[in-house]
Amino acid sequence: MNLAARILLVLASLSGLLGVGLSAAAAHITGGNLATAAQFLLFHAPALLALVALMAAGAVNPMLAQIAGYVLVLGLILFCGDLSRRAFSGAALFPRAAPTGGILLMLGWLLVGLSALLRLRA
Repeated sequence: MNLAARILLVLASLSGLLGVGLSAAAAHITGGNLATAAQFLLFHAPALLALVALMAAGAVNPMLAQIAGYVLVLGLILFCGDLSRRAFSGAALFPRAAPTGGILLMLGWLLVGLSALLRLRA
């Protein structure tokens, strides 16, 4: 992968990180809802598929990208799980589940970017 493509991958991961942060802020302002959880799941599904493709192509550090993917999944479980449970039952998944999930999602996106910068040389 050339430098221009690597820079775009890092910028994409920054976009994901900031998108999660702004979405979380919006959810706190409006109280969050089921649509937010659905959107997060739908937006992250292709991102996770792309991450797997990048790993298979050798474009990213495979270990760091794998960790990033699992951190993103755990963040989705906590953030979307909490919003969904609140929407259906009015109760939180557990205290601070959504913010913890949001932080994990942002960390996952940061790790995606780092996996592009720290790609192992073939």
